[in-house]
Amino acid sequence: MSHPLFRPYALKSLDLKNRVVMAPMTRSRAQVADEPTPLMAQYYAQRASAGLIITEGVPVSSRARGYLWTPGIYTPAQVAGWRAVSDAVHQADGRIFVQIWHVGRISHDSLQPPGEHPEGPTAVQPEGAVCFALDAQGNPTGGLATSKPVAMDAEAMDRVRAEFVNAAENALAVGMDGVEIHAANGYLFDQFLNSVVNTRDDAYGGSRENRCRFLLEVVDAVTAAIGAERVGLRISPNGRFNAMPEDPEMEACFLYLAAELSRREIAYLHINDQATFGMPAIPEGLIPLLRAQFNGCLILCGGYDAERAKQAIDQNLADLVAFGVPFIANPDLPARLEHGWPLNSPDPDTFYGGDAKGYTDYPSHSA
Repeated sequence: MSHPLFRPYALKSLDLKNRVVMAPMTRSRAQVADEPTPLMAQYYAQRASAGLIITEGVPVSSRARGYLWTPGIYTPAQVAGWRAVSDAVHQADGRIFVQIWHVGRISHDSLQPPGEHPEGPTAVQPEGAVCFALDAQGNPTGGLATSKPVAMDAEAMDRVRAEFVNAAENALAVGMDGVEIHAANGYLFDQFLNSVVNTRDDAYGGSRENRCRFLLEVVDAVTAAIGAERVGLRISPNGRFNAMPEDPEMEACFLYLAAELSRREIAYLHINDQATFGMPAIPEGLIPLLRAQFNGCLILCGGYDAERAKQAIDQNLADLVAFGVPFIANPDLPARLEHGWPLNSPDPDTFYGGDAKGYTDYPSHSA
């Protein structure tokens, strides 16, 4: 009999064919008005043998953008593009959640509406953070320093809550199976969670309860709109990506957050370990503590191969395991992992931007 990694799993009311998850990965292929393309529909449908696909990060508004050519879900044309993706994945018997995203301070003025600036918990510019934006001559350029942000006020926070609800409703309207709120990797909600970054002196800064408040309000608003069973959330405890500083209150904050999310009975909690980014790993022992606090489906991500994934499930540390880069070059990854077939090697030069090359042209295994 096959290992449970390759057997069906019930995610609330959603039946998954296996426990292998395709992790969210930015590919920057939406080069016209940030609209999903037919090529994107093909790309995701090719990978529909995953138990669950989580899409690339999808900005919830024009203010939420931090990188060129990331597909949005806030204009009619963008929403129509996601309908094609949803239909293609479901026709291939797949399941798919849209990762809804606001980058916060990890953005550039050229990506914002005219005259606007990036927004975050405070007006402090992250030292050393970069993004993919337009340079002074209007040319697409990677590695541009982020622009100085403005601190979000009550009106801005109300707007962002509504934008996440709108994005979630749009996702469900085009047939997506659910949404994942992106609260990891140094983006907006992660900025609020971090006690060094978030130095606000209002109800959204200071204590761990206050620093979690904005994210939990968004979770509450989105679950009220589409149902808790259709909402997942991603975090990256101890993460340093996007110039995030070490947080002495990290463990206490994430344990509190996990307990609050458990109480809300969301579909899953997705934990990303940034060790594969060449950054500090999640401290040993924290995953079991988070597991104890969150009484629901737990997804682990970060450098897993088949054996590590099996061990995580056997040790009851995870219910599902997400794979990122291996899915880029191996559209049939679950079968390759199950049967021990060799993996295609991905081409890093085609990870971001471009066309079908390095995107939809990787072959499946010929047994």
